[in-house]
Amino acid sequence: MARRPAVDAGITVTPNPKRVIVRLGGAIVADTTRALVMRAPGTPDQQYIPRADVDMTHLIRTELVTHCPYKGDASYWSIQSGPRTVENVVWSYETPHDDMASIAGYLAFYTDRVDAIEERPLDSPR
Repeated sequence: MARRPAVDAGITVTPNPKRVIVRLGGAIVADTTRALVMRAPGTPDQQYIPRADVDMTHLIRTELVTHCPYKGDASYWSIQSGPRTVENVVWSYETPHDDMASIAGYLAFYTDRVDAIEERPLDSPR
């Protein structure tokens, strides 16, 4: 299958000027002021968070891999917070296609599988 450039699909990636916090089971799994927002036609905006701003002690890598013709192959993680584990809730394009290189090293979260993905002004407390 031929790969199509993401820009041809209307996919854009821009810095988020807000603080982004991801919560699950009472734990803050991610907290960043360096998120990127991916926008693609027909889908909700998606926050991509630098791995350095994610508490990786809550994540468990899984065997799941999916393919996107625009972005490349995605790897997945489950999140464990207390007694709760949510399967394959986090993904990353670790070696994305060249036109999506800005999301390499970033993680994204399924919004309907975590308790919250909050966007706040930069100077807000946790």
